[in-house]
Amino acid sequence: MSFTFYRYKSNGFVKFPFIEEGIKAGFPSPAADFEGKRISLDKELIKNETATFFAKVDGDSMQDAGMANGDLLVVDRSLEPQDGKVAVCMLDGEFTVKRLKVTKKGVFLVPENKQFSEIKVEEDQELVIWGIVTYVIKKI
Repeated sequence: MSFTFYRYKSNGFVKFPFIEEGIKAGFPSPAADFEGKRISLDKELIKNETATFFAKVDGDSMQDAGMANGDLLVVDRSLEPQDGKVAVCMLDGEFTVKRLKVTKKGVFLVPENKQFSEIKVEEDQELVIWGIVTYVIKKI
């Protein structure tokens, strides 16, 4: 699996129109009420500017977690790696994104696709947690 990394660099916040009440998936409703409300995606998606980077998913080992090939991940390096979190990791020099499982038996990198097996991190392997995935941005 390979990643393309993008460093977050703010040139000031851009505010987009925002429908605060949410969009109904049923019958259409008038949208004129949202014209005055605006949102900054930077402020919503990025909590720690200096520790945030983006990475593009390459592969389908995390598809059942909603991360498909080509999706853009927002990754925060300031967050503590914990059991159950999805992390961008480097294992023996190769990048991967997996869910962390920490037990008394060890640390495991768990895919979210039944076609892949979990990886037990052995003592002689080098594991570096690059950051915790906070958002997935998809093109539909």
